[in-house]
Amino acid sequence: MYREGSFYHTGKWKRRKSCKLRFSSESLWEPSYLKAKCKELGLEEEYLRYQIRLMISYLRVFFVLNIIVTALHCFVIIVFTNYKHSLIVDIPFFLVPSAAILLCLSINFFEQFVLRHRWVMTASSIAATIISVSADIGKCAYHYNWTLNNTFDTYNLCMIYMFLPITSLVLAVSLGSLVSLAYILYFLYCMAYMRFYSGDKEFGLATVDVFHYLCFNMLGMFFRMMNDALVRSSFLDRHQFMMEELWLRNARRQESMLLNSILPPQIAKSLQKSIKERIIETDNGLMFQRSRVHFSSLMAIQIHPDVSILYADVVNYTHLTTTLTVEKLVQVLHDLYARFDMAASMYKVQRIKFLGDCYYCVAGLSEPDPDHAICAVSLGIAMIANIQEVRKKRELNIDMRIGVHSGNLFAGVIGVAKLQLDIWGPDVDIANHLESTGEPGFVHVSGRTLANLNVEDYIVIPGTDKAQRDPVLQKHPMSTYLITGAAPSDSCRRSRQSHLASMLDIQTRPKYHSRSSNQMSPTDELQQEFRNMPVGGFDFSCLSRKDNKDQHRKDLGIFCAAFRDARLEWDFLRRPDYMLKYSIVMAWLIGNCLVFIQIVTNQRNCHTCIVVDIFAFFYLTTLVCISWYKKYCHWMYRNDEERRYGRLSCRIFKFFEGIQQSMSRRLLVYLSIIAIYFSVIVLIVINCDAGVFQLNFIESKLYRYEVNRDVCFHPWAFTNMMALILGMSYTFTRISFSLKMIISLVEVVVYFMFLFLQFTYVFHHSVTTSPYLIAEVAHSTRIIVTFVTFYLKERQVEFNTKTNFKLNIDLQNKQQAADITNQSILILLNNLLPSHVVAVYLTNIAKHQLYYENYDMVSVMFASLINFQMDLPSLRVLNNIVTEFDKLLIVYKEYFVVEKIKVVGCTYMAACGLDFNLVEKSAKTVGNISERLSRSVTLSGSVRSEVYHDEVVLVMATFALDLMRTLSVCNNTYADLPTDRDLSSGEICIGISSGEIMAGVVGASQPHYDIWGNPVNLASRMQSTGLAGHIQVTEESANILSDYGISSTYRGMTFVKGVGEIPTYFVDISNGYQFIFIPGPQLNRRGSTLYPFHADLRSAEKEEET
Repeated sequence: MYREGSFYHTGKWKRRKSCKLRFSSESLWEPSYLKAKCKELGLEEEYLRYQIRLMISYLRVFFVLNIIVTALHCFVIIVFTNYKHSLIVDIPFFLVPSAAILLCLSINFFEQFVLRHRWVMTASSIAATIISVSADIGKCAYHYNWTLNNTFDTYNLCMIYMFLPITSLVLAVSLGSLVSLAYILYFLYCMAYMRFYSGDKEFGLATVDVFHYLCFNMLGMFFRMMNDALVRSSFLDRHQFMMEELWLRNARRQESMLLNSILPPQIAKSLQKSIKERIIETDNGLMFQRSRVHFSSLMAIQIHPDVSILYADVVNYTHLTTTLTVEKLVQVLHDLYARFDMAASMYKVQRIKFLGDCYYCVAGLSEPDPDHAICAVSLGIAMIANIQEVRKKRELNIDMRIGVHSGNLFAGVIGVAKLQLDIWGPDVDIANHLESTGEPGFVHVSGRTLANLNVEDYIVIPGTDKAQRDPVLQKHPMSTYLITGAAPSDSCRRSRQSHLASMLDIQTRPKYHSRSSNQMSPTDELQQEFRNMPVGGFDFSCLSRKDNKDQHRKDLGIFCAAFRDARLEWDFLRRPDYMLKYSIVMAWLIGNCLVFIQIVTNQRNCHTCIVVDIFAFFYLTTLVCISWYKKYCHWMYRNDEERRYGRLSCRIFKFFEGIQQSMSRRLLVYLSIIAIYFSVIVLIVINCDAGVFQLNFIESKLYRYEVNRDVCFHPWAFTNMMALILGMSYTFTRISFSLKMIISLVEVVVYFMFLFLQFTYVFHHSVTTSPYLIAEVAHSTRIIVTFVTFYLKERQVEFNTKTNFKLNIDLQNKQQAADITNQSILILLNNLLPSHVVAVYLTNIAKHQLYYENYDMVSVMFASLINFQMDLPSLRVLNNIVTEFDKLLIVYKEYFVVEKIKVVGCTYMAACGLDFNLVEKSAKTVGNISERLSRSVTLSGSVRSEVYHDEVVLVMATFALDLMRTLSVCNNTYADLPTDRDLSSGEICIGISSGEIMAGVVGASQPHYDIWGNPVNLASRMQSTGLAGHIQVTEESANILSDYGISSTYRGMTFVKGVGEIPTYFVDISNGYQFIFIPGPQLNRRGSTLYPFHADLRSAEKEEET
């Protein structure tokens, strides 16, 4: 990913005299950082493999280049040599070494062999260098009676640093230095024994030769170092891209699994689209909170014919929840429900939800299945086998009743918060009553279901007497049967293997250039992706391949490697250049060498030369100081990040940042450096009088004396300086490659103008490279070879840089998609779990731990609509009512800790007090809680309250009263609509209980948050035994409400399963849906300050509706 950011502290200069140094963006491009990061991520070995592949691609380019260069030299000596008799010797000096070099290096194309024997690359590179240098010097030595200049000295240095597969920079520098030394020694030998030059010129020319090779070695080292930094950066970005890709791939699977576990695919797709549209709207600046997300209130209910409904009930569940500790209870329930989920997945049965001890699901819901009855019954038998295994393993007195019925149903979601799939219809009620009238250890089925089974596969006995007396079953006269059989061993084994952990594997989002906790080394998938990384070059195998792996080649032009998309090219050029300081210091070194060579070769006094040289030195030195000042400050004060710098330092920082981040300023610096170089070398030729030189040369031939060459420049020094300038024209990274190529072409053209138009005679009478070869042709050949060499190398670098940039663009798109998917998963989890549970749950699931909570005081409410018909028109009304309840809940959730647990049929279940952070917030606002509420999280994920509080009962009762008020408003609305006047019953029955609660997350395919304990059972019984239009509460809750001044009326004793008869109360409510308070003084009542805040709630509710 591209590294952006500003180091300069914001603020106006006139008002801010100091600033902080921000070096974080540039530090990401430091070679030391890149190398250390590769080692830290455990990618050094993979990087070396990629580097080898990259060098092999460079080698392919070199093969093409070497063939071109060899052919060019052969063509030149054939065409431009005056006497052809020497060709029989010179041509083999070109062809044979060239063929030997290619043959020697061709072994590196066997990639797997080279990866196993990496020394082969070094050995073949050294051998190729020895062959090339020996042939070049040998040709000159062979023609000992000629004073010849070397043909391939510059070319050989470029070959070593830019193309040969040498992974070590130290080895490349050593080899380049030895080659330079060999050429210098040969040059000294020629001067000592052939005496072509005068004695006082020998030292100067030798120094020029040394600086020439020094400059090309520095240029080669610079290319190697910058290329390594760019390649490592690309490699790390590729790693980040692949981590995002793998994470996104997994996240989308988890998102799909979560969504499909909640809803059938037909509904899930539209909901998923709605979620992502909302997230994108948020990115565009709209307000959005995951904890308050709610969806469209349009009813998403579908009719599903020909399905089988399974209801399963855990026998002795009440005893289980009241005797076990929260940790053991969650372990048992998760063990059971995870097994059930795995078995349901195996038989392609859609789990709907848990209802405490009840687990119900549907076969043939997600997609039509003619064997839906067989799948449902097989699942029921597998569930019985699994619970019997758990009973034996954990020594618990539990069993399972199961009822299965085949028919039709409505399925979908209602409301706008905590969406959960539910099913309705008469056949659903029949399956429920088949379960309740069944026998433990048997699957109780209807005759319709039995007709869809192969009876020979099961043991079938007549149904129970309870079924014959059940009023719901008697509405649809039917025969019932008890079925048992052997569960497939595979279902129990698969369930047993997966019951300890969730099927979900929601991994942590990969951070930038970081290693995930479970990734100690690259996976096979990552390694394969690394091997597919593009390397550019001439890949001839792609000509016969038809695939999409070479798409990156299609994105770039052939000659200039420019993006075919102009917007991408423009965006690429506008990015900051954090490597600029290295290019500038290289420009300073080469500039000083050019000035030195110009001074040495220019023997005549020239005041203009002195001025230009001084200006060039100070200009380049100033650029170096400005560009490296920030790096120097960072190095000097690296332990003091908060250090503030003075105005001058800040101006320097800002000035250089402007150059780094502005394409036009970088271009101005680049062109000014090239212009200075040209001004330096032009000073060499302006002092040359070509006419005087020509006259002196003719006279020296006539009168046989040595010509005085001081009257003009040294031609080969000028040519080598131009070759250096050509190399420097390609060193700046964030300059358009097309522009660099144009600049270098202009340089070649200007050189040719000097060569063939202005100073032809001077060049013509200089040293040549082959006997009888025209000297100016030899000069022009070197410049052409240098131009082609740097062009091909830079095009390769440009290709890899732009491929990496395109990868960064793709990475940004991946990150955006990953962000959306990540938020979508969190939204779905917030839909399944309370907001305070999500973060802890994700941590626990990553550690394969269970999550559970224990609360000292929670208030639980069951609110049920009375006499509600389960047909499609009534479901539409139910959806509207539940939607209004959910909108009210959203406000209460923010202010009063009210959490929706589930909606089952016409019953709305909620609890208050499950998130102590929100309890504390509302308590501080109200002013009733003097003690700070806190919670402690253990390693296993348990949450335990440490303070007993009872304000939650008041909040729950207030919420229940608001539900009644909301239903009254809905009734009045429907009364005004003639078509819907009879659809709403207009009555609601509410039960509330409070006390100690256990809660946790169980299930494998779908994490399910549920609560257990006596208050849940009591609240359910308060609702089922209550009266319409009343709120029935237990004695404990009534006493708490009385402490807040709210009056309650004793109803009598009510039987509760597992507890016996208990006293119950009705909360006193006026006709206007207001609490009736106990007569007497209000000053000391604990709830007196809650009601002003209740008014704020009303206004917040109105704003939410708006």
